[in-house]
Amino acid sequence: RALDLGCGEGLITRAVAARGAQVVGVDPTVRLIERARAIEATAATGAAYRVDDGCTLATIADDWADWVTAGLSLNNVPDLGAAIASIRRALVSGGRLAFTVPHPCFEAPHARWVGTERVIGSYSAEGFWRSANPQGVRRAGNQHRTISRYLTALIDHGFTLTMIAEPPAHSVVVAEQPQRAALPPLLLVQASWSQG
Repeated sequence: RALDLGCGEGLITRAVAARGAQVVGVDPTVRLIERARAIEATAATGAAYRVDDGCTLATIADDWADWVTAGLSLNNVPDLGAAIASIRRALVSGGRLAFTVPHPCFEAPHARWVGTERVIGSYSAEGFWRSANPQGVRRAGNQHRTISRYLTALIDHGFTLTMIAEPPAHSVVVAEQPQRAALPPLLLVQASWSQG
């Protein structure tokens, strides 16, 4: 059983369901859940969708999920500690969490391109920020946190880190923006939780 936290329109939820998991996608945005349900109605995968807050996961029972995925969603929750505590509550002992966030170093507030060089913005300035770039992917807003904040939150809630990766930009992105070839756009973290 898998829980997809911050599922949006259900892209990851459907991919996990297609691999045979019983999966529930949750998102606080009603319109995104409606869209996910509409897609499910036309191409059934068996995925279920619920409107729910990632900081509480009120619709998810204790010890329900073997896996929790959170693709580009933990960077949107206002209270990371509450979200991690809710994930731990929802996981069975031995369960795993896998999540991605925009790379906190290279997608920090006020980071920008100067020619082909990336100027790192305010990496240590944690909190909500919104890009002033009308074409930027962070124009809707983002909770910026340092890498250590994410990892320490997991450790503080009893998780064991099992994998950390910084995958390179996809070839399609690099073809359009060659300067991104040397910078990982995402931070990928996997952790496990075991009771006692």
